[in-house]
Amino acid sequence: MGTQEFRPTHVAPAAGLPTWAAPGDSRPSARLDPLLPVRLVGRRGDWGRVVCSNGWSAWVDARLLVAIPQGPPEASGTPERTGDARPLLAEVERALSRYRHLTEELAAGRIDGETFRRRTEGTRIGAVVDGEAIWLFDAEHERWVYCEGAEMTTYAAVEPPSAEPATTVQQRPPTRIGDVP
Repeated sequence: MGTQEFRPTHVAPAAGLPTWAAPGDSRPSARLDPLLPVRLVGRRGDWGRVVCSNGWSAWVDARLLVAIPQGPPEASGTPERTGDARPLLAEVERALSRYRHLTEELAAGRIDGETFRRRTEGTRIGAVVDGEAIWLFDAEHERWVYCEGAEMTTYAAVEPPSAEPATTVQQRPPTRIGDVP
């Protein structure tokens, strides 16, 4: 039987973090070392159950954990340049603006929860910005794309590849990482 790779989701804060055997215990049981990588595997309110790389687990105040940025899902195969990122960036911006407007309407009591649910149904937005790089979810084509500047590369797709070329995205010949577009 093989062992599963430990993939941390968080680290303990720089000052370390007390742990408890169960949520609400009156006394901490041990202390996580500063910046110790852990995997958050469960939540109960503000409590979080973490697992360390050696398999030891405990409960912590999950609000104090420091999240480790996670990249989008991995894709198989060679990335392919898919076109100009600006139209997709504009669509993400429009969808997020619509969602924010509806959230403000709901918070102000101008619409009810059912109306909010109905008007947001089908909305799918995804964006992770990390300095000059950005990952965007292209809901129309069910894929994540990676962008540096205006160039997009398909990173991960939800649906299997289609034999039909995309009609709304500028097609470019495949490139390998390191090739000049």
